[in-house]
This record gives sequence, structure tokens and C-alpha cells, in this order.
Amino acid sequence: MRKLLNTLYVTKPESYLTKEGDNVVVKVEGEDNFRIPIHNLEGIVCMGYMGASPQLMRLCSDNGVGLSFLSPNGFFLARVSGKVKGNVLLRRTQFRYADDPVMSLDLSRRFIIGKLVNCRMVLGRSLRDHADVIDNARVKTVEDYLIDNINRVPDSPDCDFLRGIKGNCAKFYFSAMNELILKQKNDFFIKERNRRPPLDNMNALLSFLYTLLAHDMESALETVGLDPYVGFLHTDRPGRASLSLDMMEELRPFMADRLALNLINLRKIKGSGFIKKENGAVFMTDDCKKEIIASWQKRKQDQIKHPYLGENIPVGLLPYAQAMLMARCLRGDIDGYPPFFMN
Repeated sequence: MRKLLNTLYVTKPESYLTKEGDNVVVKVEGEDNFRIPIHNLEGIVCMGYMGASPQLMRLCSDNGVGLSFLSPNGFFLARVSGKVKGNVLLRRTQFRYADDPVMSLDLSRRFIIGKLVNCRMVLGRSLRDHADVIDNARVKTVEDYLIDNINRVPDSPDCDFLRGIKGNCAKFYFSAMNELILKQKNDFFIKERNRRPPLDNMNALLSFLYTLLAHDMESALETVGLDPYVGFLHTDRPGRASLSLDMMEELRPFMADRLALNLINLRKIKGSGFIKKENGAVFMTDDCKKEIIASWQKRKQDQIKHPYLGENIPVGLLPYAQAMLMARCLRGDIDGYPPFFMN
């Protein structure tokens, strides 16, 4: 298992990234604002429009550091990567699996089972810990619905059927999320999942966290030599990292949804950190994004015991651990891909 390095999040829109020796330098209005050696980083996420120098991009690609560009509101814009590396035989196997409906269906079933089991765990934990303040009947109804669909997944005839299960379960799951929001209910609520743009504070928060997770997942897949853009459940689309989206499914409830609820219920973020525009789109202030990122980074340092590997690892290494298991599965080193199940 590799060492968990840092991800540098650049949140000031006026920031520009440059290279000095083996250091990443963040400049604001021409002045040095921050610098860090490249060997201390595993990724850079830049949330602004100023960009980065070609020399800095080369430094990142030569050192295997993922460099992603997002809009100030967290929407993915682009990702810089260097020469394709890794085992070409592994990627060829990945492509064959993606073209094989039977192989794709088997892997897709595993992604969806992981997702639904973890969504159920999020609901079950609230039933256990906050039974006196939430609508138990409503949450239990959604939990039962998820259980029924978990049992349907193994018999799914094709990936389209699985996508239907995923979509229906997501609607039920998010319909119960209001019950899990225990504080600041006037500022944070969700009627339905929406994005591009998000239309309420909760959707804006979830979309931002999912974007951070997507960056980490894509970096992990590239690290083990897989192509993030060739997936099994999500169909091919230019510019879409389909395999990253596939493998994020099981990690969203554990790494993003739970953190979103903790940020709200512990009052680490407030409604004042969100701004609604005339077109209904909701944006976050720089201070709010910084608080979310700080909590995200802190959460990634927490230790958990991986249920399949049996090792204690930081939460931040979960994307890498699952990417490694996917590579082992495709190589035939293990019998099937084991999804991550949260405790």
C-alpha cells in the first residue's frame, strides 16, 4: 500500500501555478502565495481560471501528480496527464471486458451492490443513533426498498436494468436524506438530486464533494495503470471518466454523503456560505469551500480496516485500494472484484 500524500487545493480564482526547481509555486497577483515540493504531492486541484504554466504541467506529469482544473464552483473543466504508462496488457484486458456484455454486467452488479449496501448503512446508522429525533418509519421504508433492490441486482439481465435500479434507489435514498439532516434544516434540505447547476445548498455541497472524490478516483486508476475513461456501467462518452464514475458509486455514501451530513450537523458550514443566483443556481463562498476541503483532507487521514484486504489504511487510500483490486481482478489474480462495504 502506498503512502498517503497530500492533495493541494487551490481555491483562490486569481491564483496561477508555476514551477521553480522541483517546487510547485502558487502566485496571486504576481506574488508568491504558497510553495511546496512536488514530491510531497499526489494531486493538485485548481479551482479558478488563471491556470498553470506549461513547465508546471510538465513537472506534474513527470512526477505522476494529477492536475485537475475546476470552475470556482467545483465543476470539472479539464485534467492534465502525461505519457500513458502502466501495463498495456492490463489496459487491453480492461478494453476487452468493457466490450463484453457478460463481463461488464458482472462488474456493474458489484458496483451497484456496493453502492446500495453502503447507502443502506448510512440510513441504518441514523436509525441506530438518532431514532428519537428522525422519522423512523420513513427512513425504514427507504431502507427496506434498498434491501429489496439489493436482492434484485444478482438477477439483473443487463446493464440497462441495473441503471434503472440505481436511478430509482437514488431517488428514494435522497428522499430520506432530509431526515438525516438534524441541524440547520431551514438552510439545508434536499427535495431531489439536481446538478449543473445545483439548485439548493445540499445539492451544491454534495456535487462539490463528489467532484473531489472523482479527482481522487481518477488519479488512483491512473496510478495502477487502468484507463479511467473506459468503464463498464457508465457508457463511453467523450471527456467522461466512465470507470471513475463506476468505481465512485460504492464510495459516495461513505466518503461524501456522511461527510456532508457531519459538516451540517456539527455546524462546520452554514447557510451563509452559499449564494443563490438569479437563475436559481447555488454557489459556495471561498471560505465555505476552504472549510469543506479542510474537513475532506482531515477525513482522509482517518484510519479504517479494509474489509477485504484486512489492513488498516487511511480513508484517503480507499480509491487507490479499490483501483488496485480492480487491476488484480482484471489480471485474474483474484476471483472477481470485491466492492468496498462500510462498517
